Amino acid sequence: MLFAVAGLLGLLGILNTPHLAGRLLTVTACDLVLTLAGLFLPWDRFGANSPALLGLAGFAVLGLSTWSFGGVAAGTGPFLVLLYAWSALHFRRWILAAFTVPATLAYLVPLILTGQPPLVVSSAVVFLPAAVSVAFLIESQARHLRDDRMRLARIEQWRAAMISSLAHDVRAPLSTVHLVLEDLRETATGQTARMLDAAMRQTARIARLADGLLDIQRIDSSGQLKLDRARHSAAVLVKDALSYVREDADVSADIDPDLTVYVDKQRFEQILLNLVTNALRYGKPPVLVTFRRDGAIDRLEVRDHGAGIPEALRPRLFGQFAGEGPESVGLGLWIVRQLAAAHGGQAFAEAREPGVAMVITFPAAALSG
Repeated sequence: MLFAVAGLLGLLGILNTPHLAGRLLTVTACDLVLTLAGLFLPWDRFGANSPALLGLAGFAVLGLSTWSFGGVAAGTGPFLVLLYAWSALHFRRWILAAFTVPATLAYLVPLILTGQPPLVVSSAVVFLPAAVSVAFLIESQARHLRDDRMRLARIEQWRAAMISSLAHDVRAPLSTVHLVLEDLRETATGQTARMLDAAMRQTARIARLADGLLDIQRIDSSGQLKLDRARHSAAVLVKDALSYVREDADVSADIDPDLTVYVDKQRFEQILLNLVTNALRYGKPPVLVTFRRDGAIDRLEVRDHGAGIPEALRPRLFGQFAGEGPESVGLGLWIVRQLAAAHGGQAFAEAREPGVAMVITFPAAALSG
């Protein structure tokens, strides 16, 4: 882009100085060649520092341009600074230091050849050190950003590997536990049978949570999540999901018995259990779950009666790693938001007096599928 703009300005310069048309056409042709070289040459095959050759050629063309304009550097000086800035964004300091020689020649030689007065020539004493200093500052910041990006990439690779390994490693022993529980359940009776049923439900839930960990990885890598949506009774869905909540928890539900929703059952359970667990852990009972149709959307609401959440914090509650408490990882509500978005809905928090309501919307079943 830099060389393309320089070539265009060379053509425009012909309109103001037609007597220099030949020289300016030569400058424009050189800029065009460098533009095409920058766009189409396979620089990645030549090494990371190979594009620096464009910089060397660029300084030569800038010198030619200054000479073509009769030694007037007012137009080419800014391009010299921009060329140095581009170099600082992509190359190390030793290349910037090496560029001082061709940059100085590109600035001084045309001034000397065109017989400029000493005062104009001496401007290089101020201009060039300033350009080099700016370039070194840009290089320093760019280097820090590159290092930070590489460090974040390594952290992300470690996190993805950990999540994938954890999800897969949990499945094998969990399957064994579930089989043992099934065998024991066949002969159990009374309270023991009920306890084994609860244990089997929880192992099944842990298995789904392991799948959810893999979902996090899929959401991060592709931004999409495949859903198995079907029409379900909202009352049955909520009842089944709340069966995983401990029996002594103060959780109640108020669901329209005629409401049919179009959701992925497993993902819906994940959403509701995340919200109820958060309400019990960070809010104050009682926790009330409601599910109603509101025009074109189905609206799930999980409300606690705690101290509430400040208005300034509510917009970022559903962000990744947004948890601030010592026991909070900050992924639960982020997963909820991603699952809501996968359904075509939204997740947000609303103030209540007292407490806060976590609201999830879904497209109405009549308008979906």
